[in-house]
Amino acid sequence: MKRAIPVVVLSIAGLVPVWLYQPSAESSTVQATTPAPSTSSSSSGSSGTNVVTTTTVDTEKGPVQLQVTFSGTKITAVKMLQQPNHPQTTAAVPKLVAETLEAQSADIDTVSGATITSDAYKESLQAAIDDNAKAASASPSASASASASEASSQTVDGSALSTEKGPVQVQVTFSGTKITAVKMLQQPNHPQTTAAVPVLVAETLEAQSADIDTVSGATITSEAYKESLQAAIDARG
Repeated sequence: MKRAIPVVVLSIAGLVPVWLYQPSAESSTVQATTPAPSTSSSSSGSSGTNVVTTTTVDTEKGPVQLQVTFSGTKITAVKMLQQPNHPQTTAAVPKLVAETLEAQSADIDTVSGATITSDAYKESLQAAIDDNAKAASASPSASASASASEASSQTVDGSALSTEKGPVQVQVTFSGTKITAVKMLQQPNHPQTTAAVPVLVAETLEAQSADIDTVSGATITSEAYKESLQAAIDARG
């Protein structure tokens, strides 16, 4: 029996319409790690990726620092290196990451209850985007390699499932065998579902499989999500 993820705080934070039908997120780490250097830095991978570590943004709630991975100009992952140690921040980060990977920019919604963290996150994210743009302009060969990688991506619709709460269907984007994005095509119109979906997507992109936890308070949606996700994985060519 898989453990259930508490969503008391998530359910409250999830009432804000940060995302209804189109969440897509990449793997995110929401716990602070050993602080990285306070200056912005970047490193290029052999496959056209660029990892940017942003400067630390100090707020009254605590420091915020990101590590953003790009494939060319596409944001493929966001990792929190530093964040305020606060339940509302913990609940907000998966939503911010999911919004980022969907919008592909820092033009995303502020999460209610975590305004200070949201604003610092967006400031740090924009700095990473600007830094990557400079690196890309200085390395056109890396951009060409990334474009070829993006062209090989595949999008698969999972099965549409009817539940007593409403229909559930996911759309999954793969780069090779890697899950790079998950988008909800259909989901129940319910606050607990709205709060649970960002968590499910974040777990998916970390686990790279449908073997993820059921979210407490949204068990029916969670099980249907996992079934639709597995169908998409199985259908991948």
